[in-house]
Amino acid sequence: MKTHEGSLDAKGLRFGLVASRFNDLVTERLLEGALRALRRHGARDQDIEVVRVPGSFEIPLFARVLAASGRFDAIVCLGAIVQGETPHHDHIARAVFGSLVRIMEEHGIPVALGILTTRSTEQALERAGGKLGNKGEEAASTAVEMASLARSLKTRRDE
Repeated sequence: MKTHEGSLDAKGLRFGLVASRFNDLVTERLLEGALRALRRHGARDQDIEVVRVPGSFEIPLFARVLAASGRFDAIVCLGAIVQGETPHHDHIARAVFGSLVRIMEEHGIPVALGILTTRSTEQALERAGGKLGNKGEEAASTAVEMASLARSLKTRRDE
């Protein structure tokens, strides 16, 4: 039996990040965590591009643009959808997450999910560098591992 796994080696890989500005107290921390993780795993600044969008609802459009460009090995999506007084957040999250899955399937490129869905800003902050870690860092590490795995399988297939 042959087992394939990715590694956390980002050397030579290119990453596109799409980050929401809405809830910027949270999203800036997610972005900082993602960049920190990519650099820690060996990504060079010239191999990272960040696209800033108004809110999480706009993330899929530019994740698709980056995926379709063929310039990136993985996309990292960062945002915070915080529950309000209406079910609006549920509709946004459902639409965004479904779109990101379709982008992965259509373009065959890893799309890492660093979009928080929380009941409060406090919960979001706990997940953006607080006591529950930084989900931006986790999403970036996932992107590295998935891109590494995809590169490994492609290289073996092409040999």
